[in-house]
Amino acid sequence: MRVSDILASKGRRVVTVRSDVSVATALHKLVLERIGALVVSDDGEHVDGILSERDIVRALATEGEELLRPDRRVADIMTHSVRVCTPDDSVRHVMDVMTRFRVRHLPVVEGGRLVGIVSIGDVVKMRLDELELETSVLRDAWIASR
Repeated sequence: MRVSDILASKGRRVVTVRSDVSVATALHKLVLERIGALVVSDDGEHVDGILSERDIVRALATEGEELLRPDRRVADIMTHSVRVCTPDDSVRHVMDVMTRFRVRHLPVVEGGRLVGIVSIGDVVKMRLDELELETSVLRDAWIASR
C-alpha cells in the first residue's frame, strides 16, 4: 500500500494557513475544520511549515494568554523543519517516519508541490484495512484447503 492509496480514499484536500495569520485565527481554523494540524503555505502550493495542536500547546505553556494577542503570528510558533512524504511512499515507510520523528501529520509533496496530507489516523486505518484483507485471504485459503 502506498500514500497514493490513502489519498485516493480520503481525498487530497489540505487545509492551509499563511504564516502571517494570527495564532488565534489559526487556532479557530483548527477547531472549525476539526483537524490537528494546518500546513503553513504562503502561496498554497509549497510547504513553508506546519502548525499542529502540539505547537500551540507548547507555546501556551511558555507564553500563556500572550500567545493569543493579535500580533502573534503563525510563523512565530510553527514547526519550520517539516517532514514530508510523496504519493509513491509506502505506508510502512510513512509509519516509520512518523514513529521515529514523533510526528502525527505528513504533508504529501509531489514535484515540490503540496498534493495532500496524511495523519497517523489515516495510516493506521489503511494498515488495519490491509491486515484485515490479509486475514480474509488466509482464512479463505485455509477453508478452501479443507
